[in-house]
Order: sequence, then C-alpha cells, then structure tokens
Amino acid sequence: MKKLLTTLTFIMLGVSTYSLYAQNKTIKGKVIDDNLNALPYVSIAFNDSIEVGKTDLNGLFQISIPATVKKISFNTVGVELASIELADKCDDVEVIMMLRCTCDFMAPKKVDKLRMKRFKKLSQLHKEAFEKGIFKTDKACYIQEFIPYYR
Repeated sequence: MKKLLTTLTFIMLGVSTYSLYAQNKTIKGKVIDDNLNALPYVSIAFNDSIEVGKTDLNGLFQISIPATVKKISFNTVGVELASIELADKCDDVEVIMMLRCTCDFMAPKKVDKLRMKRFKKLSQLHKEAFEKGIFKTDKACYIQEFIPYYR
C-alpha cells in the first residue's frame, strides 16, 4: 500500500509539473501602418516560423501563445517586418508597422539610415494614435526591434 501511495504521489507531481509548463497566455491588440490606417490580414508568428493568427479587416487580433514566448513578429505584403519583445505584463499589444519603401539607386547603408529615421518616429506615432482614439494606451508595453537590411 505504501509503495502504491508513493507511486501515485510521483505521478501526481509529474502531471502537475507538466501542466505548469503547458500554460498559455492570451494577447489581443491592433495593428496599424505609419499612416494610422488599420492593416488587415497581418500574419502573427513566434520563433519566426510558427504562425498563431492573423488580424481581421480592422487590424484587430487575439492570439494564444505559450507563456514562455517573449518575442513575436508581424508580417504582411508591402509592409516591413515588425519584431517585438513582450514585457511580462503585456497582454494588450498595439503595433505600428512601417510601409515598405522603394529606394532605387541608393546604397544599402543609406537606405538603412533613412529607415532608422522613420523607425525612431514610431513612439510619437503611437501617441498620436492614442490621441485620435485608435489605440487604448499612449505608450507601447513592448520593445520593437529595428531590423537592418545592411549588416
């Protein structure tokens, strides 16, 4: 009887530990471009490959990801990839994506310099979107990473 009780205790501990690692968190939010227009059908992924959802026609989304995931990316045609790192208490994500530009006859270093200039204005655009009632918060709860073309 004592051996059976010990075995059952180990099984229960194993199952409870497994369920701790399998917890998910739900993230909802909105995706817009740098002209403050909603972006429909933006793919949302983590680990740069596992697609977990898409935005609707109004740029709204709700996804469920593992609690251990800290980095998610947003991608669609005609817009630059947006990669963000979530904070611990970040459940409502509002993202501004930059429209992709065509820069003919420019060096890649020059293009990155122009892109970085636009990227630095995203926090100000976030405040404008809040003031116009597009976003619920005036500041992002995540860190957005700049992805250069030229390394």
